Amino acid sequence: AWVSRNTERVKYEAQREEYQDVMIRPFFEGNQYFLFVTETYRDVRLVAAPPASIGKFGADTDNWVWPRHTGDFSVFRIYAGPDNKPAEYAAENVPFQPRHFLPVSLDGVDAGDFTLVFGFPGRTEEYLPSPAIEQRVDVLNPIRIGIRDRTLAVMNEAMRNDPEVRLQYVSKQSRIANSWKKWIGESQGIHKTNGIAKRKAYEAEFQKRVAANPEWKEPYGDILGRFEQLYAEQAPYAKAREYIGEIAGRNIELFRYINTLHGVAKSYNASGAPGLAGRMDKIKNYVEGFFKDYRPEVDRQVFASLMEVYFNELSPQYQSEFAIEQFVASNKDYQTLASLIYGKSQLIRPDVMRQALEAGPDILAKTIQEDYAYHFVRGISEVNEGEALKEYQRIQEDIDLLQRKYMKAQMEVFSEKRFYPDANGTLRVSYGKVDGYTPRDAVQFEPHTYLEGIIEKYVPGDYEFDVPDKLRQLYNSKDYGPYGEAGKMPVCFIGANHTTGGNSGSPAIDAYGNLVGLNFDRVWEGTMSDINYDASICRNIMVDIRYVLFVIDKLGGAGHLVEEMELVHPKK
Repeated sequence: AWVSRNTERVKYEAQREEYQDVMIRPFFEGNQYFLFVTETYRDVRLVAAPPASIGKFGADTDNWVWPRHTGDFSVFRIYAGPDNKPAEYAAENVPFQPRHFLPVSLDGVDAGDFTLVFGFPGRTEEYLPSPAIEQRVDVLNPIRIGIRDRTLAVMNEAMRNDPEVRLQYVSKQSRIANSWKKWIGESQGIHKTNGIAKRKAYEAEFQKRVAANPEWKEPYGDILGRFEQLYAEQAPYAKAREYIGEIAGRNIELFRYINTLHGVAKSYNASGAPGLAGRMDKIKNYVEGFFKDYRPEVDRQVFASLMEVYFNELSPQYQSEFAIEQFVASNKDYQTLASLIYGKSQLIRPDVMRQALEAGPDILAKTIQEDYAYHFVRGISEVNEGEALKEYQRIQEDIDLLQRKYMKAQMEVFSEKRFYPDANGTLRVSYGKVDGYTPRDAVQFEPHTYLEGIIEKYVPGDYEFDVPDKLRQLYNSKDYGPYGEAGKMPVCFIGANHTTGGNSGSPAIDAYGNLVGLNFDRVWEGTMSDINYDASICRNIMVDIRYVLFVIDKLGGAGHLVEEMELVHPKK
């Protein structure tokens, strides 16, 4: 509270223009605070974007994967007021004139070349103690991965068997698979690079230095031991939180839907009909949006599969009494339980919900709170909102305070080491060399991909690997214009820059200050970089700016956009 009051006071006293915002963010686990003055231009207009078959080429199969051949980019133009200052949208606004813009290199990058990524990475945790990494890799990730294995197995089969289901579930499947794939890569990367053993060796050196210095021994001597105790104490709550969070919050659509409707019921219980009166249109839109792509027969199979995990793997003390009663009443058969829940629920019947919405807040709240599935879902969810969550958070508060102390201690004890603060959504620079890597024994990846690779992967009519006819024509004629290199069309490249979520679209800049690419992903084996960056295997994936220009100009016929750019040859 004291920190919050002080930061608010500093923000209030900070000098700024009317069009500027002030924010204060903690760095190094709250050991330092920085003030940022920002200008936000809100009139941003779409100028160009590639076809989905180029911008999402490879889709889920290639997500987190190298070699990559995705033309992931969009072109926007920022508009400002006549004074070049931020302004809301208006017809008289004009294109923003920056103090500097990036020249665009047509020479590309070679293996060993310097690159710099400039952007807003979301969150990393590079300075965690080994018990935290062990908990994530050996306990939490297996829970998450195992649950999503089951969800994806059901979804994938349904999508293969029914084209309509495939259309309805492609984005849902992608959402589930994205993190699932990342967690698998994260765990594999930690194990391949001996990340935990290296972290323990680092901690042993920390403890050795602390023990040898009387000034450090008292304040820092028990930090690592306390981490061991706290993470061990938190483990059962963390497991329960993960099981219930995955099952009730992220995988079964019925649960997510009912938990959202629970918020509606809570508002009604707190304020009566007036509390919902102004929100009914929004609630109607949500319900209609849910039904638009919902297939109860698919969700029911996900439910049946995940209830097997719930009753067999989650500790009984964290299981809902009502859920146990219904399971026993179903002769402990998961399909019977699924038929009972989905068969008796009125909330997944579009006609019932539309009638309740038309009848108004009183009937809507009654329909929600008297529903059989509502009681089943809330019984499970409330465990994660009650004692288990409170205990988890209580221990996490102690861990957070200790982590702040540990961060301070590391910077003192390893004074010769250069520490960089974890990502927190603020502007950062990351640099590294263009370089391939060895993901596993006897496999070596090169740092560049080319249009040939797209043609090799091409599958006519496939939603992941189809491409426009014109792209194949350009490939066959080798009509690459000034964007090709030695008769080939570069597509993507990788580097050892440390990036994370939030860096999608970040410019990749060469040693001369020219734009050479756009960052959009990481390699599968290097997703561990959020907690354990290792330059031997962590690679960021960038689309080559020459491929971007090629798609805009030769494929899209929008050469006039390229003419607005300053094209340079820094290597000639």
